[in-house]
Amino acid sequence: MTRPVVAVTGATGTIGRLVAHGLAADGRADVRLLVRDPGRAVRSGLPGHAVAADLGERPGLVRALAGVDSVLAVTADPLRPRHDENLLAAARAAGVRRVVKLSALAVLDPGADDLLTRWQRDNEERLLDSGLEWTLLRPRAFMSNTLAWAASVRAEGVVRGLYGSGRNACVDPRDVAAAAVRSLLDPRCSGRSYALSGPEPLSARDQVSRLGEVLGRPLDYVELTEEEALERWRRRWPDPMARALLLSARRQRDGAKATVTDGVREATGRPPGAFADWARAHADVFGAAVTYA
Repeated sequence: MTRPVVAVTGATGTIGRLVAHGLAADGRADVRLLVRDPGRAVRSGLPGHAVAADLGERPGLVRALAGVDSVLAVTADPLRPRHDENLLAAARAAGVRRVVKLSALAVLDPGADDLLTRWQRDNEERLLDSGLEWTLLRPRAFMSNTLAWAASVRAEGVVRGLYGSGRNACVDPRDVAAAAVRSLLDPRCSGRSYALSGPEPLSARDQVSRLGEVLGRPLDYVELTEEEALERWRRRWPDPMARALLLSARRQRDGAKATVTDGVREATGRPPGAFADWARAHADVFGAAVTYA
């Protein structure tokens, strides 16, 4: 019997990388990595067969998806909305049966009307209208977002952020990846959506405190103004993205992201991981203790 083939987009990113390793460890399917640079995927040690593919180029996607049974759809740029459209059209043309879409839990919040959330809602609608089997994964913020603090934690023992008391039921990316692996392999997940959160709502100040406990040294949190936060975001993203992040931060400040869900248990059969466990697993990234004067 021919083994199923599972394709992973975004394979060098946070979730895609974990999913590729999870599928390889499971062993029930052949893994195909859809990446712009196959050499990079090979050098980084990702398991599976790396195939050159660009979400902006539909004919190449059709070729890359030939013989694929299911695909993990990870897109990351709301300023390029045709990426999801191209992927779904190519999947249909190539005979793909199922698409597992990484979305966001904000789509269920009627008060969320920022660029990022509107884009994710549009992507979900495209998938539901595609005629393909589908599964939606809707996570809260990833615990791994705190890796952006690593440089300042190592250098100063300081974290700087906006609305540090606003809580988010952030989720361990490993739980999101486990939900994706099951959804890609188990037909019983078709037609289902999973709201994926961690076990408790945490503020940035909470996370800083728990990270400090894991590292065994004190860390300080410094509150930014909206103007300072926007300036920082604009160094990495275009202004529309920075504005969307500001609106999202305001919603978190107002409590819109604090609800804990049971989606991780529904999708994986086990409870979600705690932030302290994630921090312990990544403590080396935050470096050795700072010596204070």
